[in-house]
Amino acid sequence: MRRSHTRVAKKAALMAGRYAHAKQFKRMRRELKKLKTYLGRVYRDISRKIAGNEGLEHRFSRLLGLVERLLAQTPKDKNKIYSMHAPEVACIAKGKARTPYEFGAKVGIATTNREGLVLAARAFEGNPYDGHTLNDTISQAEKVCGTKAERVYVDRGYRGHDYEGDAKVMISGQKRGLTAQMKRELKRRSAIEATIGHMKT
Repeated sequence: MRRSHTRVAKKAALMAGRYAHAKQFKRMRRELKKLKTYLGRVYRDISRKIAGNEGLEHRFSRLLGLVERLLAQTPKDKNKIYSMHAPEVACIAKGKARTPYEFGAKVGIATTNREGLVLAARAFEGNPYDGHTLNDTISQAEKVCGTKAERVYVDRGYRGHDYEGDAKVMISGQKRGLTAQMKRELKRRSAIEATIGHMKT
């Protein structure tokens, strides 16, 4: 390779982060443009070097394909690449003041109400609305158990869900139509948060 740009690319990435933190976005964009230029140079250099060598072309095809997408993508594109190491991650808007956006994959988890045993864990592509993931998550839990779910307790992100099964869906904060037992079980819903937190680590 003519030049790897490792040293200057590290410096540009560091400065882009610093400028973003200081809300100096014009300077941040300048550093990002430098990074894109360095990546384009390395991409073209490697493409020239491996041209005609089938073994190397096959070995580099996935990585060079990702780089092509990265160089061609614009801010308004859908299915953008946010990580070269995990290209499947999506940008998820959480609406939190400190971290309005998080990067990762959306996963549906179903546990038993009393014991907290995990019955289903489904990863979903992109960033679907929570309510649209309910059918798949419950059907997986029912397959694992071999029985039909009677009651399902979910948080407020599932309001307006499109669940079509037989189970009764109760949303956190709901007051109407609940028996004393259902109220107790609904209070247990938040116990899944600890399970999710443990799975993330």
